Amino acid sequence: MNPTNLTILVLYYSRHGATRKLAELIAQGIESVPRANARLRTVPAVSTVAEATEPDIPRAGAPYVELQDLSDCAGLALGSPTRFGNMASALKYFLDGTATDWLAGTLSGKPAAVFTSTGSMHGGQETTLLSMMIPLLHHGMMVLGLPYTHPELMNTSAGGSPYGATHWAGIDGDKPVTEDERTLAIALGRRLAMAAVKLRGTQ
Repeated sequence: MNPTNLTILVLYYSRHGATRKLAELIAQGIESVPRANARLRTVPAVSTVAEATEPDIPRAGAPYVELQDLSDCAGLALGSPTRFGNMASALKYFLDGTATDWLAGTLSGKPAAVFTSTGSMHGGQETTLLSMMIPLLHHGMMVLGLPYTHPELMNTSAGGSPYGATHWAGIDGDKPVTEDERTLAIALGRRLAMAAVKLRGTQ
């Protein structure tokens, strides 16, 4: 990793691993862009039982996000499984704690993108993507989607949206990422990183 490269934060919550797979593909797209590095981070689960706690270090996957990651990043990809057409509470809980960064403008002017996975084909993919865009817009971020110049958007029989990368994981979360979903996730990461590099070059 080149320390002079721009850091693109890929922040996600994944319960069964499907959203994590998308995050890794988006990171792959980011890493394909010269001068860009991906930083994968996750958030701990939120419990309705006050005594329940998560370990300080996740059992698997990326480390937990810290607020410093927001300051360090030149762009942000935000991902969550859908919960009744909305982002998961764990990710919302983290975002609810970023008021200081909102006041400071930490993320203002930086590019962002969103991604999600669902158990059913029409399980709220696009509304979940839109729910994640709202706090990013409040932070002053420039939200990117996927243009229809990607033919996979017209051909996909699973996930794929102009609002962001998606994956139809199945009820048990065991559906593999399709080739179209894979292509679109990598393309989104690449598009985000290219935007970050171009924006940084004009500042």
